[in-house]
Amino acid sequence: MYAESDQRPLGSRAPRFIKASRPLHRTWQVLIFVLGLAIVAGGVVLLPLPGPGWLIIFAGIGLWATEFPWAQRVLRWTKRQVLEWTHRFQARRHERRRRKEIKEKQYVR
Repeated sequence: MYAESDQRPLGSRAPRFIKASRPLHRTWQVLIFVLGLAIVAGGVVLLPLPGPGWLIIFAGIGLWATEFPWAQRVLRWTKRQVLEWTHRFQARRHERRRRKEIKEKQYVR
C-alpha cells in the first residue's frame, strides 16, 4: 500500500557541491525553508477563498521535503492518507453503481 517514494531514504536532496560545504548547505537549507514558508503561508491565505489553497500548502511542504526529513515524513503520511481516502471513495462509488444496477434489474421485471 506504500507508494514507491516511501522507499527512498530520508534526508537532503541538495546537489553534491552544496552538501560538500557545511556553510553553503546551511544557507541552502535556510533558503529552502524561507521559500517553503512563503508558499505555505500563501496557501493558508488562500484557504478561505475559492482556489487551490490546499494544493499550494502541499507544494510548500513538498519543497521542504527536498531538504528536511520531518517534511518528508509528513508528505509520505499525507500521500498514504490521500491514497486510502481515494480507494475508499472508489469502493463506495463502485458499490453504489452495483446496487443501482440490481435495483434497475428488479424494476424491469
